[in-house]
Amino acid sequence: MPLVTLTVRAPKAPEFKTGVLDAVHSALLASGVPPTDRFHRVLELGAEDFRFDPRYPDLGSDRGEDFVLIEILWSVGRSVKVKRQLLAHLMGSLATLGLDTEQVMVVFKETAWENWSFGGGRLLHT
Repeated sequence: MPLVTLTVRAPKAPEFKTGVLDAVHSALLASGVPPTDRFHRVLELGAEDFRFDPRYPDLGSDRGEDFVLIEILWSVGRSVKVKRQLLAHLMGSLATLGLDTEQVMVVFKETAWENWSFGGGRLLHT
């Protein structure tokens, strides 16, 4: 169950946020995540609360107001190959939306299966 957090600078149009989240979900589906496994949240922060280096580590142009940070928390076990395929799918989708993919940072976070309780305090994967 991936938990996706999208962090952007305010203000962003609902269409922008929906477009990015739809692209992330499409990439997750292509990596084998079930269609109904959709848990997304958006953090829309002012410049004073969302600070970032303009070029770290090797960007050719500065990050700007459309910089997007995508965090994907999911269960441990996906290979580097799966992550690369997901990134390729995601960047292709975002590019078709007109987003400069150099403005997109993706962080994968992994946790053990037994760390998920989907409701009622039940640990389904133990």
